[in-house]
Amino acid sequence: METPCSIARSLEVLGERWTFLVVREAMSGTTRFADFRATLGVAPDILTNRLNTLVEAGVLERRPYQEEGKRARHEYHLTEAGADLRVVLGALQQWGDEHRPYSLGPTLLRRSADGRPLRVAFVDDEGREVPRSDVRFVRTAAYPA
Repeated sequence: METPCSIARSLEVLGERWTFLVVREAMSGTTRFADFRATLGVAPDILTNRLNTLVEAGVLERRPYQEEGKRARHEYHLTEAGADLRVVLGALQQWGDEHRPYSLGPTLLRRSADGRPLRVAFVDDEGREVPRSDVRFVRTAAYPA
C-alpha cells in the first residue's frame, strides 16, 4: 500500500544515517565503491545496501567502468533527484551548525558559485523569503482521515 505522507515516503529511501553521508560524498565527486568505503569507513555490506537503495529510488545511477586488466565495475553518479537533495543536506548542515555545533567550527561552508555565503530558507511563489515563524504545514484533502 502506498504511503500518503511525502515525508514518510522520503524516509523510506533516506531515513538511514549512512544514506545522507553517501549522498554527501557523491555531491563531492566520489563515484566508486572503494572510495566511498575509504572516505566514510562504512562496512561493505551496509554500503552495498545503501547504494542499492539509492539506485532503486533513482537518487544515484550506476555506470559501468573497467580499468585495464581488471574486471568491470560500477561507478555511482547523482541523478537529478540526487542533485535536488543538495537543499536537504544544506538544511541539515545549517541546523547542525546552529543547534549541534562542532567545537572547532563548521567543516563545510555553503557558498554560491561566486563565493557568497548561502543559507537555506523558505521562499514563496514570488521569490520572497518567508520567516520560519510564518511557515505552516497545511493538510490537504489527500491527508488520511
